[in-house]
Amino acid sequence: MILEKFNKHEAIALGVEKKKKLDQEEVDRKRKARIEKERLDVEAEAAATAAKENQQSGVVELTDEEAAKLEEELELEAKKKAGNQTVTHAGDGDKEESESKADAEDEEDKDDKGKIKPNAGNGCDLPNYRWTQTLSEIELRVPLVKYYPLKSNALVVDLKKRHLKVGVKNEAPVIDSELSHEIKLEESSWVIEDRKTILITMEKINKMEWWNRLILSDPEIATRKINPEPSKLSDLDGETRSMVEKMMYDQRQKEMGKPTSEEQKKQDMMKKFMESHPEMDFSNCKFN
Repeated sequence: MILEKFNKHEAIALGVEKKKKLDQEEVDRKRKARIEKERLDVEAEAAATAAKENQQSGVVELTDEEAAKLEEELELEAKKKAGNQTVTHAGDGDKEESESKADAEDEEDKDDKGKIKPNAGNGCDLPNYRWTQTLSEIELRVPLVKYYPLKSNALVVDLKKRHLKVGVKNEAPVIDSELSHEIKLEESSWVIEDRKTILITMEKINKMEWWNRLILSDPEIATRKINPEPSKLSDLDGETRSMVEKMMYDQRQKEMGKPTSEEQKKQDMMKKFMESHPEMDFSNCKFN
């Protein structure tokens, strides 16, 4: 009888323990589900905020008229910040303006001393080759007239991200040196032009700067004297246009003392995170 009662109480105790364990597991499962849901909600809100910010931040397509007007405003502002203005007084304004212009020209000449003036293609004409450039690509022409007609299997054209080798097999290469900047290999190519010239087209990785030389051993050109043909935003490819519009928007925001698109995106994400975690104290936090 005692054993029977013992077994009965043991079964009850085990049942209670099992129920407690199941209840605890259920609580843990719900807690994990809630945490995961909060994490997904934060990520979804951050993605939505980023999409909305990109839509409203100015990284939007502008009409040609709006783009031209914005470019003129930025150019005018840049000139104002260049320090070319002088405080003029009645009667001597022309004199001070002339002096300012002369000083600017002297400074420019000093910076460009020893540099070569760019050719018509904004590059350089050298004894063994000629190169030209736009903001997005480099064109290199290597004439090999004495080997006319050229055949591809007799040539050596080795393009690497930061190195270039060009020449004829079993001959000293015309070019075998490190490039001054990196190129995008998958968008670069070469062909034989008129059966006597190697034409190499190299896509720039950084499409927002002018090269001052092709290879490191070349003389430097004066990039200040580059005079590219005027172009519209509509002439650019989608990726470059988007980049230019974003830079123009960020420049305008900086001039107004407002956050750039990237800074605004980070601020919005942090604000959402803080709102999603009211239990956390951010009062003593310092954000850069």
